[in-house]
Amino acid sequence: MSTPKKTIPSVSVSYAHSGKSATPNTLGMREMQERAYEHRGEQYLLIKSPPASGKSRALMFIALDKITNQGLKKAIVVVPEKSIGASFADEPLTKYGFWADWTVKPNWNLCNAPGEDGGKVNSVGKFLEGSDTVLVCTHATFRFAVERFGIEVFDDCLIAVDEFHHVSANPDNKLGTYLGQLIARDKVHIVAMTGSYFRGDAEAVLAPEDEAKFDTVTYTYYEQLNGYEYLKELDIGYYFYSGAYADDILKVLDPTEKTIIHIPNVNSRASTGDKIKEVDHIIHELGEWLGADAVTGFQLVKTPEGRTIRIADLVDPDHQASIQASLRSPEMKKNKDYVDIIIALGMAKEGFDWIWCEHALTVGYRASLTEIVQIIGRATRDAPGKTHARFTNLIAEPDATEQAVTEAVNDTLKAIAASLLMEQVLIPRFEFKPKNPNNEASAGFDYGEDGYSPDKCNVGFNRETGQVQIEITGLAEPKSPEAARICREDLTEVIATFVQDKNTMERGMFDTEVVPEELTQVRMGKIIKERYPELDAEDQEAVRQHAIAAINLTQQAKQIVLEQEATGGSEPRANTALIDGVRKFAMDVRELDIDLIDRINPFSEAYAILAKTMSEDRLKQVAAAISAKRTSLSPDEAKELAIRAAKFIKERQRPPSVTSADAWEKRMAEGAAAFMRFKKEGRYE
Repeated sequence: MSTPKKTIPSVSVSYAHSGKSATPNTLGMREMQERAYEHRGEQYLLIKSPPASGKSRALMFIALDKITNQGLKKAIVVVPEKSIGASFADEPLTKYGFWADWTVKPNWNLCNAPGEDGGKVNSVGKFLEGSDTVLVCTHATFRFAVERFGIEVFDDCLIAVDEFHHVSANPDNKLGTYLGQLIARDKVHIVAMTGSYFRGDAEAVLAPEDEAKFDTVTYTYYEQLNGYEYLKELDIGYYFYSGAYADDILKVLDPTEKTIIHIPNVNSRASTGDKIKEVDHIIHELGEWLGADAVTGFQLVKTPEGRTIRIADLVDPDHQASIQASLRSPEMKKNKDYVDIIIALGMAKEGFDWIWCEHALTVGYRASLTEIVQIIGRATRDAPGKTHARFTNLIAEPDATEQAVTEAVNDTLKAIAASLLMEQVLIPRFEFKPKNPNNEASAGFDYGEDGYSPDKCNVGFNRETGQVQIEITGLAEPKSPEAARICREDLTEVIATFVQDKNTMERGMFDTEVVPEELTQVRMGKIIKERYPELDAEDQEAVRQHAIAAINLTQQAKQIVLEQEATGGSEPRANTALIDGVRKFAMDVRELDIDLIDRINPFSEAYAILAKTMSEDRLKQVAAAISAKRTSLSPDEAKELAIRAAKFIKERQRPPSVTSADAWEKRMAEGAAAFMRFKKEGRYE
C-alpha cells in the first residue's frame, strides 16, 4: 500500500518556461554566458549565477578571450573538489559558433591525476614554466602551490575560482588570504564564480575593499528557471517527524519521483549512528529487495505497486567507487530510467549533475545555507517531461529532554532560515524607488490592469528582465555608487546574514513582546553597519531599508498567495502569483511607506507555517525553551535604540516616552535610558 506524499511548502514559485535561458546565440552562448562574456575585459569579475546555468562554459569563453586578445599568458581553473574538474574538460566550442575550442591537455587536468594535492604542486610549477595555457586543479592544490612558489609566479595569469563561496575574508581561510594578496599585487586577472555569494558561517566572502574592485554579473534563479523549456514549478518545504526518520520517510518520499536522499551525518542528532542500517531501512520501506544489478551495482527494489526501481547507494564504502563510476555513465543524462533514487552521505551535492532529479530530500538540518542552496540546485536542472521539482528538509521534532529541545530548536530555525532565504533567491529581483510626484512609468514594465498612476505607490513587473519595480513613500535612496550597487546586487546576501542571526529569529518567532522595529531597524541596522563599515550613516540606512523592504514584501505577498490558495480550490498557480501578491498588498494598505514596512515582523509568516507543521505540544515546548533564555538589552542594542531615539527627537521635537501606547516609542525610550545607564557605568569606550 502506498503512503501518501506529505509536505508543507513554505514557498512555491511558478515559472513561465519560455525556453529563453537555454537558447544559444550565434556564438553558442546561452543567456547567462552572453551576459558574462560582455564583461570579459574586466580584471576582476564576479559571476553570481545558479547551479546548472552554465558558469563553467562562460569561464571558457572569457578565458580564451583573455589569453588570445588581452595578453594574459595562462588560465588556472581552481575547483573545490576533484569531481568538479570534469566540468572544465575539453569542449568543441567552434562546433557551436565560437572562434576557438577549449582544450585542457590530460597532464594539466590535475583533478584526474593520481596522488594527493600536495604532490601535484610540482606539476603546477612545470605548467607555469611551460608554454601550455590551461590548467585545472583543486583549491587545495592551488593553496599549496602559492605556499611553495609565492604569488609573483602567477603574474599575468587568469585565476578562475569556481564555487567562490568557499573563500572567506577570515584570516584563517588560506584561499581567501592568498586571493587577497593577489588582488593587492594587482598583476593577475580573477574570475570568481558562485551560485550563492554567502557562507553558512555568515563570514564575509571578501574584504569590502577587495569586493569593491570586482565587476559583478548577476543571473538570478528566477531568470534561469523562468527561461527553462520544461520545468515550471519549484517547491521548498520542511516536514517534522518523530522517532526514527526512516519510519516516516515515505510520508515525504514519492518513489515515482527521481530523488536524491541526503541522509544525516553519523554524528548528528538525526542519525541512528549506523548509516548502513539506515540505508537498508529506507530500501525496506520502499519495497521488496530483488538484489543488485550486475552491470551498474544499483539496488533493485519492487514497490508495493509492482514497479521495479533502481537505487544507487553512495553510502556503503565497499561499493561507493563502482556506484560512482556507474553514475558517471553517459546513460545518466540520456536515459531517464537509468536510476530512480540516489542515497548519499556527503556526496551528490556541489557540482553533481543529474538532470532528471525531481526531488532533493535532505534528512536533518544542514549547518550551511550555502550547502542547502547547492542541494536544491541538484533538482533545478531542466529536462524533457520534468515540470515540477521540490526540496524537502525532514527534521526531527524535539523530545522531552531539555538538551534535545535546544538542539531541535537550532535545527528548526536553520530549516526556516533556509526557506526564508530561498524565497528571496527564487523570486524576481526587486527594484525599489522612492515615491514622488515626478515619477513616471518605466518602459517594459506592466503596472496591472489600471496601469501606472501618479497618485499611488505602483508595482510594475518586467517579464523580460524578471524585475519587480516597487514605489515606497519615504524610502531612503543610496547616495554613493557602492551603496547603489549593494541595493541592486547584494540584498540576498544581506538577508542571508539577517536570517542566520539565531537570536533575531528566535525573538521574531517566539517572543510575544517583541516590537518589530527592534528586528527591522535595530538588528538589521547592526548587520548593515558590521557588513558595510565603509558606508556613511545615510547609505547604511538606505541599504537597511531596501533589505527590510525585500524580505517583508516577500512575506506579505506569500501570505496573500497562501490565503488565496486556501480558499480558491485547485486552480493552477500563475507564474505572476507573487508579483500579484505584492501588488495586492500595496493596494490594500492606505499608503505603502517605509514606516509601515518597518512595523512588520519579518518572521510572523514563518511562525504561522511552523504552527501548521509542528504539533501544538512540540511548538509550546520550543517556545518555552526560547523564552527561558530571553536576555535584557545589551549595550550595543541600547546604543542603537538611543540613536533611533535621537532621530525621533529631531523629527517630533520631543523625546520618546516610556509610557507611550506605541510599543516602538516605548522601546526607544527604554533603550535611551539604558544607554545613559551603561554610559555612566563606563560600558562604552
